[in-house]
Amino acid sequence: MEIQNLQATKTPTVSESIHTTKEDVQKIPPTAAEIQAWIVSYLADLLEINPDEIDTTIPFDRYGLDSAVVVGLTGDLEAWLDSKLDPTLIYDYPTIEGLARHLAEG
Repeated sequence: MEIQNLQATKTPTVSESIHTTKEDVQKIPPTAAEIQAWIVSYLADLLEINPDEIDTTIPFDRYGLDSAVVVGLTGDLEAWLDSKLDPTLIYDYPTIEGLARHLAEG
């Protein structure tokens, strides 16, 4: 009786069978609520206050933010969103709620 040489086939692992790059993955843009939460968290850290103390309906200038802080906020938000933003955007949309809604609309 002749024995056939059967080679075992290895089932590829997930990492071996999926070769995706950053460009292959379509990024889902954040919602207005997610953007708003990010901005609230950012300001709370910056101002060293509890996020619950941030009112999303009052203008940014009521928090005593100077232009350097606004530019920093815009730059960090731009990096988080992976999208180019105009540094004056906060002046066009002066509340967290308004800015978040505008950014979510695209």
